[in-house]
Amino acid sequence: MTEGTPGGGIPLERSLRPLSGVLAAMAVSLTGTRVSAVALPWFVLVTTGSATQTGLVAFCEMTPYVAVKAFTGPLVDRIGPRAVSWTTDLASATAAAAVPSLHALGLLSFPLLLALVALIGAVRGPGDLAKEVMVPEAAERGGVPLERATGLSGVIERLASTMGPVAGGALVALLGPLTGLVVNAVCFALGSVIIGVALPHGMGHAVEESGSQAEQDGETGEGYWHRFGVGFTFLRGEPLLLSVIVMVGITNLLDAGFSTVLMPVWAKESGNGPAAIGLTGSVMGAAAVAGSLIAALAAHRLRRRVVFFTGFLLAGAPRFLILASGAPMGAVLAVFAVSGFGAGFLNPVLGAVLLERVPRRMLGRVSALGDSLAWAGIPLGGLITGAAVASVGLAPVLLAGGAAYFLTTNLTGLRPEWREMDRAGGRDAQDRQPEESVHPGGANLTT
Repeated sequence: MTEGTPGGGIPLERSLRPLSGVLAAMAVSLTGTRVSAVALPWFVLVTTGSATQTGLVAFCEMTPYVAVKAFTGPLVDRIGPRAVSWTTDLASATAAAAVPSLHALGLLSFPLLLALVALIGAVRGPGDLAKEVMVPEAAERGGVPLERATGLSGVIERLASTMGPVAGGALVALLGPLTGLVVNAVCFALGSVIIGVALPHGMGHAVEESGSQAEQDGETGEGYWHRFGVGFTFLRGEPLLLSVIVMVGITNLLDAGFSTVLMPVWAKESGNGPAAIGLTGSVMGAAAVAGSLIAALAAHRLRRRVVFFTGFLLAGAPRFLILASGAPMGAVLAVFAVSGFGAGFLNPVLGAVLLERVPRRMLGRVSALGDSLAWAGIPLGGLITGAAVASVGLAPVLLAGGAAYFLTTNLTGLRPEWREMDRAGGRDAQDRQPEESVHPGGANLTT
């Protein structure tokens, strides 16, 4: 459904507006989240001195994120992603702004902090899902190939991972961690405004409102649990997607412990401080942008399975091992750059596979289930890692994490269903296109 007439009758500015608006909203929201990812753990670590409590804060944010996101897919399908996105971003902005405000008034207890970060996580999950769901519609309206749109959303994610950590590290070092939380609130508010005002008027409404496919499938008027069950049944019948979810779920758990606990503890114990967190994150993010751009331009020419597992080989274990080695900062930055470049190829390739498999009418449900299952270990990542560091120290946990990452990504890839990844763009996928559009909802399965 594009605006204007087909065959070149769409004005360029109008055709690019939907995708530009969605990507802009993603950019500001993700940047604010990355700033907070530096500021919030550092705030807890320096005020409590406890790696365990730092991990507990991450647990309290990510548990409701995963749980709420898992069950809001049918609601996104029914209500429409546009309304869900701007309202949840506004709620996130309000909760994020409450943290520095209450601290300034001397009213911010640790239990209250946990409650606020839990609220942020609960509303951020549906907001992220809603933006993902709007990508394919925006691509259609702009005449942009879905693989390229997926690649561009990956570039936006990596740019946010570049700018967010360096901004967060600088803000924390110069003005304190609470300034980073204020910036996070402002970014959420801006994302809400972009979705609510800047997108074309008819974009982002429920798919069923267009009539055709939902009526043919007999889903119109069905209840919430029926819709949820349809999405679950579809996902259960996709062995490749289930294997992806299991593997990414484990690596997400390891990545969560790395970013929320291991990096702050390493920065503190090594004497490099919070600026080092921002610097390493930005170097990795900049390299990931380069990888994502290459993937966006050349994804259709690459063997997906080889690229996917090579990317994970570079992006995972080396980061853990270089920190455990006690290497100088220059070597750390070099390894993070290589890891970032490999990571840049993951989401575009993964998104291209998923968009070929998931029907548009189920995009909210299947996206929510897939993302939530893949993210289910993230709340435990910080909690387990914090307890492990408190028990045995930083270096043993880094070594164990690197080994687990390497074994997970390599052993999982031996399963036979991964061969379908290279066939995903072939005749079977093409045959499905006239019947129903598909979407890249799982493109954010990786962290």
